[in-house]
Amino acid sequence: MKLAVDTLGGDLGSPVIVKAIKSFLSKHNDVEIIAFGKKEELAELEGIATIVDAPEVVPMEAGALEVLRMKNSSMLNAVKQMKENGYDGVVSCGSTGAFLSSATITLKLIPGIKRAALVAPFPTKIKGKKVIILDIGASNENSGEELYQFAKMGRLYYQGVYGVEEPKTYILSNGLEEGKGSPSGKEAYKMLKENSFPGFKGNVEARYALSGEADVIVTDGYSGNVFLKSTEGTAKIFSSLLKDAFKKNLWSKLGYLHVRSGIKNMTEIFDYKNTGGAMLLGVNGVVVKAHGSSDEIAFESALDVAYKMNKSGVVNKIKEAIN
Repeated sequence: MKLAVDTLGGDLGSPVIVKAIKSFLSKHNDVEIIAFGKKEELAELEGIATIVDAPEVVPMEAGALEVLRMKNSSMLNAVKQMKENGYDGVVSCGSTGAFLSSATITLKLIPGIKRAALVAPFPTKIKGKKVIILDIGASNENSGEELYQFAKMGRLYYQGVYGVEEPKTYILSNGLEEGKGSPSGKEAYKMLKENSFPGFKGNVEARYALSGEADVIVTDGYSGNVFLKSTEGTAKIFSSLLKDAFKKNLWSKLGYLHVRSGIKNMTEIFDYKNTGGAMLLGVNGVVVKAHGSSDEIAFESALDVAYKMNKSGVVNKIKEAIN
């Protein structure tokens, strides 16, 4: 298996990516990594990975046209050479918009797919259980037919990556009843129901999304992105308030000693480092977008997802399902 890796663009720089690659390769002797970035920063990978000197960094605010003009950028070279050389996947923690645009334009959509979807795993209150939500921002608007295709792709992804034979699929809505939801959501509900979509369970409200009941949640990109950012913001605020509460006085600090194991468990459940970032489904290839602030653990998780997607043949299964 050959994976192209963009080593530039992350908040913590190349050294973190290099450590993640070394750790990943120590556990997978069936993978070849082709690392794109500043050659002098990738010296530790000599002998264990192929190094391609592509020193230009794509800015976070870069758009589709800008990244396509940056011929020496690590991101564009990783995506282009993935297609030209038939690599099995590409991973980056650089600019989300630039990465998704360059991947979609270069790799093209799978025939029959109306729109690609960015899918991300979210933690639930059940430790170790993930729920995936798509789309979380590849598009702002989606039709009912596109949401129906998202449900197909999400089901296949969950089966392949998490090994669940019959994932439970829901539509993100403002109510549980069949008549609730956005126009596209209601249209998708009708299509899923009429086609007896396997594992379709109806609507789910945002407040129940992370309960652990759902495996796949389908939504338009605008709503999915709002859900993503509001969830991240709520988690940060709650964490900050919790820390302040236990630092209040001596008694609160003593109280922390009695509940720290529970807090540690909660922290581990909601640690984004173990989620592996977001995946672009619907294009001709495995495309994994790691978190911009990825450390060694988080980026290695992203590499693991690319590995699992290839092993399970998710892209080919999506092509078969759409056909």
